[in-house]
Amino acid sequence: MIVGIEGTVEKKDPTYVHVNVNGLIYEVLVSINTSNRISDKKVKLFVTQVIREDAHLLFGFMDTNEKKMFDTVLKINGVGPKVGLAICSTFTPETFARVVSAKDVSMLKRVPGIGPKAASRILVELADFIVDGHEESAHSGAMGEAIMALESLGFKKDAIQKALSGATGDTSTLVKEGLKKLQRL
Repeated sequence: MIVGIEGTVEKKDPTYVHVNVNGLIYEVLVSINTSNRISDKKVKLFVTQVIREDAHLLFGFMDTNEKKMFDTVLKINGVGPKVGLAICSTFTPETFARVVSAKDVSMLKRVPGIGPKAASRILVELADFIVDGHEESAHSGAMGEAIMALESLGFKKDAIQKALSGATGDTSTLVKEGLKKLQRL
């Protein structure tokens, strides 16, 4: 079972990347969120492998929470990899957790391939979906808003976390502190 892939990006498309691993090139299907986060030639993806009668597919994610979300929705009867990837492309794991906890059928119906019945079934079966606890608690409130603000400015999540580790304060203070430290990194 393949659980991760690391290599050089040969070709990138919004829905897939070709990753060269020591001369062997793999096609890895990705969500639009993951595709947008791939900016370097070197890439490391967490992978879910789906083996069907007619294909062996690799689905790659930059974030373990996005992979967890994909794996979780695949377990629901009637949700396949195509719809799972559409959900990952439409929502971040944090947003998806909020949609599920709010039981927001109308938000879930925005995903291509999900109608009202499927949306209701997904919400019922995922009533307990939670993003990884330590990451969620670390990014709640002002810290979460500061991280999102810095990400929207184009900084990488790991650099942001390094810059903000140990910082405290309201959102604007955290953003200012993060910007100062990110300029030095």
